[in-house]
Amino acid sequence: MKILGETKLIVKIVILPANIKNCDMTWVCPKCERELLKENQTHYCARVSVDSLFTGKPDELVLVFDRLLAEVAGWKDVIVSTTPHCIVFVHRKTFLVIRPMQKVLDVKFYSQAAQTGHPIINSTLYSGKYANNVRLKSVGEVTQQVFGWIYQSYKLL
Repeated sequence: MKILGETKLIVKIVILPANIKNCDMTWVCPKCERELLKENQTHYCARVSVDSLFTGKPDELVLVFDRLLAEVAGWKDVIVSTTPHCIVFVHRKTFLVIRPMQKVLDVKFYSQAAQTGHPIINSTLYSGKYANNVRLKSVGEVTQQVFGWIYQSYKLL
């Protein structure tokens, strides 16, 4: 586990209340131990550590990720899992994807309308909703506006 000062990188968090509404998040893949929405759901079936996604990346990106994770993982019915290239946050559907890049975190969230202006770098219509991207490289860029967009995505999906 990668440790920066007093910050500890969390590998996997699954928060499931006893009574889940509108969502059956009870199946765990026996091979990769990934929480999935339904039994035998198609997925990348391999164990991937969060640490491996941050290997060779600036330490500040770990702090940015920890800040996002600390807030979002506490929301009701959120499953956090890793793939070979990103960390995926699922409510009823995937509402947030964080992809560590060389010098920034690419953060993708969804909305009903196109998002424009700084810090949005892309807003593309995808399956009746907009996939929006921001790129974050420091904890100071993780603003209430960013959390607001992510929360709207969570409520949407």
